[in-house]
Amino acid sequence: MAELLKCIGSTSTGSRIRPGVFLKSPMETDHEAVAKQVKLAFSIEAPILQRLGPHPRIVRYLGEQGKGLLLGEASHGNLQAYINSNNASIELSQRKKWPPIDGSCRLHPQPRRSLDLLLCDFGGAARDEPGLDGNQLPNDPFYDPTQGFETTPALDIFSLGSIFYTILTGYWPYRTRTFLGKGDHDLDYADRVNPLFSQRQCPDVTGFVGGKVIMGC
Repeated sequence: MAELLKCIGSTSTGSRIRPGVFLKSPMETDHEAVAKQVKLAFSIEAPILQRLGPHPRIVRYLGEQGKGLLLGEASHGNLQAYINSNNASIELSQRKKWPPIDGSCRLHPQPRRSLDLLLCDFGGAARDEPGLDGNQLPNDPFYDPTQGFETTPALDIFSLGSIFYTILTGYWPYRTRTFLGKGDHDLDYADRVNPLFSQRQCPDVTGFVGGKVIMGC
């Protein structure tokens, strides 16, 4: 029997169906626009994973099951959840080994006792190929409100800056703790951070390891 995991994204839910194998299933919704986005995301993710092929930094694609995708499981879950639970004990040397390039991030142990980053969740990705555009913008704070509503390389680079910041500090830009607390919801956060990003105001990273890279994004 599949074990339901606590991983519900914007377009999917996930379950472990056997050791090392994870089933990513489309989120069920009665909202027509959301259902359309979910269908689009799942229609392009498998082709993108197939074109990327096997890679030590990309989650393993194992095929399809029903409407879902079979993926190799990362034993330590997703990067954000791991940081939320372990932020105080994660050493800088480990953080510097997590350089994401695209997609979402999951963690998998390696023999040298460090955790390697695996890239996944390409349902919102875009490729310079007909029919392979997920047409999905990043969530806050990985979205730059000055760049409009199209996925572009510049928007991806901006997202990387926020990801680097989160990896190095354990917090999203302009946050001071990992977990969302009561009265500190996503919409409240967006209302606070988007006006700042619209004015090109970013958190001070003076003295940060990688601070110049973050500001360059």
